[in-house]
Amino acid sequence: MLQIRNLSLPVDGDLDQLRARAARALGVRPGALGELEIVRQSIDARDKRNVHYVYTVETSMSHEEALVKSAPGRGVALVERVPYAFPPVKRRSGLPPVVAGMGPAGLFAALYLARNGLPCVILERGQDVDRRTQDVQRFWTSGTLDGSSNVQFGEGGAGTFSDGKLTTGTHDPRISAVLESLVGAGAPADVKYSHKPHIGTDVLREVVKTIRRELIALGCDIRFGHRLTGLTASGGALSAVEAEGPQGRYTLPCDALVLAPGHSARDTFTMLRDAGVPMEQKKFAIGVRVEHRQRDISLQQYGPAWERLPPSDYKLACHLPSGRSAFTFCVCPGGQVVAAASEQGGVVTNGMSCRARDGENINGGLLVGVGPEDFSAGDGVLSGVRFQERWERAAFQLGGGGFRAPAQRVEDFLKNIPSEGPGALSPTYRPGVTWTNLAPCLPDCVTGALAQALPLLDRKLRGFAAPDAVLTGVETRSSSPVRIIRDESYQSELRGLYPCGEGAGYAGGIVSAAVDGIRVAEAVARN
Repeated sequence: MLQIRNLSLPVDGDLDQLRARAARALGVRPGALGELEIVRQSIDARDKRNVHYVYTVETSMSHEEALVKSAPGRGVALVERVPYAFPPVKRRSGLPPVVAGMGPAGLFAALYLARNGLPCVILERGQDVDRRTQDVQRFWTSGTLDGSSNVQFGEGGAGTFSDGKLTTGTHDPRISAVLESLVGAGAPADVKYSHKPHIGTDVLREVVKTIRRELIALGCDIRFGHRLTGLTASGGALSAVEAEGPQGRYTLPCDALVLAPGHSARDTFTMLRDAGVPMEQKKFAIGVRVEHRQRDISLQQYGPAWERLPPSDYKLACHLPSGRSAFTFCVCPGGQVVAAASEQGGVVTNGMSCRARDGENINGGLLVGVGPEDFSAGDGVLSGVRFQERWERAAFQLGGGGFRAPAQRVEDFLKNIPSEGPGALSPTYRPGVTWTNLAPCLPDCVTGALAQALPLLDRKLRGFAAPDAVLTGVETRSSSPVRIIRDESYQSELRGLYPCGEGAGYAGGIVSAAVDGIRVAEAVARN
């Protein structure tokens, strides 16, 4: 396989031009070139007068070694693709594996077990994605929250109501398997090669349903509205799980449980602690959602070419004299700030975009890292959970109830005075915002860090600290506040319990959670 890197193309270029440039790099006629496959696409905006796409492509041709040696262009190389392969299945138990949680980790653990002859029983406390969407829309419209079917809980997990970003900082051969499975289920083909791939919440919901249909066809027993409530052990190994469904509580014999609870399953964390399952506190981050006009950010990032390019995002961070760091997280171009609460009496924000990213605003988490030293010591391993709850309740009270969120213009935040209304930018959060001073719903260390960070981040991206930009609080669910300890076999001290994904403390996004799900599926199949 021939790989050709660093092929530049104008923002209005087409595939014929890309083919011509690949042929020129190889020193052959375009007609002699084999079929091209795009393996990477990015935007080079370092020079705003010459913003362009950069491609890496691959093709198969005869006499490839000779072509590499004679190629006039740089960046031509021979590559060998090694497709992902699931290991041989050694599991001989007569009991089906049980998967608790149907977010990316649980979904992909179940998918790869089922594809390899081990169909699962899948317990999901929330509802299927269609009913869940109705429940979420009702919550955003009326403030009526369903505690088991919301932005956090239900088919597809929390990522279903997000931007559907597929970026990851990990390097793992399973990533290609995840992307192939998503595209096979209806995700756009460009997620396999885009530098910053995203599906969009509207498309992702359909992808999740397609994967569910495959799971059912492979023999999986999917139980929506069924919540894991307990574990039964014998001789240090799992022997059964307790669950509660629409018909009441029941016991399910089980010797392999893939536990993929999501980062908001606080009752599950409490159950595990009470059952003696080893866990530990984990660092995470809290802060606000910051919202700007999309055109302003795109203009700053891309210059005059911005209207001919997809909506721009950003990724910013700074280290502060206090030793803390502030950073942006889960940026949603052309999206909206969403109500993401899963419990009564607490406000939680997140961000969401559709595939088109065609909204007027862009939003992102603006967060500050916190750790066990910031939590109350009296709550043990769940101190981080209690810390989250404290600030979510404070935001609920500050918002005035009904899940209205407290909001403040950046200019007022930096002056530490309440906002009385919006400026040029209208916030997108529903059921609505209450203009106020955000200080009472954030720790002092976080408000201080954000006040220091905003001017610094504005130097990196002009307009980031624009006076009329909106801060909406609070964002507390950036990642899990606990880690469920597992060993090199991916099992807990309680054998047969496989903690998995973001909620268990081992991932940080859709792709990394899905990859962890496949890893755990391999471990279940081996043992």
